[in-house]
Amino acid sequence: MSTVLTNFETWKHFLADRVAQGKQAGLSEDTISNLAFEIGSFLDEKVDPKNGEERLLKELWDAGNDEERRTLARLMVKLVSNS
Repeated sequence: MSTVLTNFETWKHFLADRVAQGKQAGLSEDTISNLAFEIGSFLDEKVDPKNGEERLLKELWDAGNDEERRTLARLMVKLVSNS
């Protein structure tokens, strides 16, 4: 996954593909958002940001409470779904 994370556009395309696969598999928007939250939690704990966009997302994630982090995860799903 480290190759995917070195470029933010690559990360967005990767996430968009996973979201599309989830929708095709019949996952609900809530389930996809919950998975995005879990991925965000994992990345926050285990992965050092590789670029400015990821650094900003980490700082927003760290500043937020649980509800705000869930909102950020939903927004990321919405961002890649609309692109």
